[in-house]
Amino acid sequence: MGVGQFDTKVAVVVRDDLATWQRLNVTAFLMSGLTARAGSGAIGHDYEDADGRRYLPLLVQPVLVYEAGAAKLTTVRGRAERRGIEIAIYTREMFATGNDEDNRAAVRAVATEQLDLAGIALRAPHRDADAILRGLARHP
Repeated sequence: MGVGQFDTKVAVVVRDDLATWQRLNVTAFLMSGLTARAGSGAIGHDYEDADGRRYLPLLVQPVLVYEAGAAKLTTVRGRAERRGIEIAIYTREMFATGNDEDNRAAVRAVATEQLDLAGIALRAPHRDADAILRGLARHP
């Protein structure tokens, strides 16, 4: 199934000046937030290989990954907020923490407009997602 065969679009936007390990880390954390909120309908069934070994289920729909500069990430956050779309965020300060409690404290310590965003993820109806992601380039 392609992206257009779903009512929603799943996207991650990663900051373009991060090291490769940081981009991967941000993407993984953001997807965990989306998956936690998406509900059981967004998660498929367990995988099983030819030998009968089982593996964890995955999302049932494709995930689009984009990259953007810091200013554009702020724009994306604002567009999502204006449309009432929930997002997952990862800030640069979170790279210096080692646990969820410290991550949440790092975000809580910064005003919305001052967040140093490293990435954003969303799952939204196509029309909203397209408007929020307008002008972004897919990650190479």
